[in-house]
Amino acid sequence: MALFSHFHVGCSMPEVCFFVSVMLLAIVGEFSLSLAAQVSTCEANGSVYYVGEWYFLDSDHCTQCECTTEGPACARTECTALPPACMHVSHYPTDCCPRCEKIGCEYRGEVYELGEQFQPSECEQCTCDVDGIARCLVADCAPPPCVNPVYEKGECCPRCKDGPNCYSDASQSRVIPGGQYVWVDSCTKCRCHDGQDVGYWEGNRLAKCEKTKNCNPEEDRENS
Repeated sequence: MALFSHFHVGCSMPEVCFFVSVMLLAIVGEFSLSLAAQVSTCEANGSVYYVGEWYFLDSDHCTQCECTTEGPACARTECTALPPACMHVSHYPTDCCPRCEKIGCEYRGEVYELGEQFQPSECEQCTCDVDGIARCLVADCAPPPCVNPVYEKGECCPRCKDGPNCYSDASQSRVIPGGQYVWVDSCTKCRCHDGQDVGYWEGNRLAKCEKTKNCNPEEDRENS
């Protein structure tokens, strides 16, 4: 009021002085209300925080707040996904997100310890390396020297239980053993590989046949 009294004494125009006094009162009133609306402290967790202080809520350790002049401004932390090969997870009461305490190797949905050797299939031999990556060696099976290989349980590569063999002709109706000549009819003899000539086997599963000259199997059959 001292400000307005001093102003009123030095004013020579009463109407103008009154208007100016009213405007000053309005401005000072708005400023006072603005100061009253601002917050100087925030209450949370049973404690008082000053403007500019950060704190986590005791009820939710993932929510962090800052005390501002307009009140608490809070944001929630989203936890990142744990690695798929995490073998041991801990969640401490004061932490927002769970921790991965031990990492292994994830391979085809299974988790293995670091340094562990494992065989996910008959043809694979794998090791869980220290960098968390499973590295595998895959067996390269040679083509079996037969047309009827058998796959045994627990073994990677197929085996020829009956020994080397092949088809006598393109009809694939008859299988003959390898390493010897076989008469497929009265005029034709065929020889299948013996399993040693791998190059031949990889390119041809048929026997090599020789037909006797001037021989007619039909005549032989009639004469018999």
